[in-house]
Amino acid sequence: MPHAIIGQSTEIKRLVSLANQVASTSVTVLITGESGTGKEVFAEYIHQHSNRANKAFVAVNCGAIPQGLIESELFGHVKGSFTGASSSRKGYFESANQGTIFLDEIGELPLETQVKLLRVLESGQFQRVGSSESTQVDTRIVAATNRDLQIEVYHNRFREDLYYRLKSVELYLPPLRERGNDILLLTEKFVRDFEQKHSRQFIGFTSEAAELLLSYDWPGNIRELRNLIESLIVLENDEKISAQLLENYLYREDKKPFVKKNEPIENDFEKEMIYRALIQLQTDMSQIKSMLSHLLEKPKQEPAKLLLPERAESILSKEDRKTDKEESLRDMLKSFYEEAKKSDQAPTLQELERYAIEETLKKCEGNKRKTAKTLGITERTLYRKLKTYHIE
Repeated sequence: MPHAIIGQSTEIKRLVSLANQVASTSVTVLITGESGTGKEVFAEYIHQHSNRANKAFVAVNCGAIPQGLIESELFGHVKGSFTGASSSRKGYFESANQGTIFLDEIGELPLETQVKLLRVLESGQFQRVGSSESTQVDTRIVAATNRDLQIEVYHNRFREDLYYRLKSVELYLPPLRERGNDILLLTEKFVRDFEQKHSRQFIGFTSEAAELLLSYDWPGNIRELRNLIESLIVLENDEKISAQLLENYLYREDKKPFVKKNEPIENDFEKEMIYRALIQLQTDMSQIKSMLSHLLEKPKQEPAKLLLPERAESILSKEDRKTDKEESLRDMLKSFYEEAKKSDQAPTLQELERYAIEETLKKCEGNKRKTAKTLGITERTLYRKLKTYHIE
């Protein structure tokens, strides 16, 4: 049975539609996104909706194979090609012939292996380790990475020609924190799975715990949510999960391991962090510019469809009824701007931004997730702005 992609958010629906379009072809697909966002699930979905579905799907974690063995694992070897090669062996590409090979963590491949992979992409041919004969395969390649391959290309750690050849079609999977109500849909799915697996009955979450699930940052994404639900079902199946109990299972910044502040930083790493910071700054500026115009437009409301917990409907109905609050906020912001224009000195962008954030927080009763959604920015940007403007 083909894998189902769980989610009702606009972006997930778009990605599923795109995956369906490319599945019937043999085009190479590059899946990007943070660790734990479900890249292998999408790879299997593409395979199982293709005309190769009855052939092999071979998943390879390129980062888990020692560098000295990676070529032998991918392309195979002949007897006697190296110490310990007592017999010939075919590699993953031959095993996936006429099927699909999923190359996870493609950014971990050594440069010399990248050259050989490029040849496979171009011609479908490779040579086993220790052999001079070429082997022809018809294998569909789906690759994935949580690295920014453009940065890897810039630092000469990834071949530019291979990068552009891989990203014939690119699917970027959003982090779980940006998928809104999909969090509860995935929660329900995992609850059903682990209730069956462990023969336990899960009582559910309180409304406050459900709010916490929705507002939490999920640094480990879907993998973290999945592991959390399994832990709760195994260890906490006697009562409904409260927000206070749930807090004990969630990762927090103050739980990070101690790191020496004066520890030297590698030059390349430091440059990469600066590069990332500049990209983030550019993104923030775009979000700031669009934030005010976003507030002056009436946002499209999407009905939420959640099944967990028992009182989830009441939680969501409160969110659905926020239209009047948003109208009031837009009127207030417009009034503030018009009054400011009458004075000799026009308000700065920072003043408007701070006002918008403060008033939105009030209207959303301090709920930062709803505030960020109303403002049209990410929660991470909102937290950064709260710190910048010293807003409690």
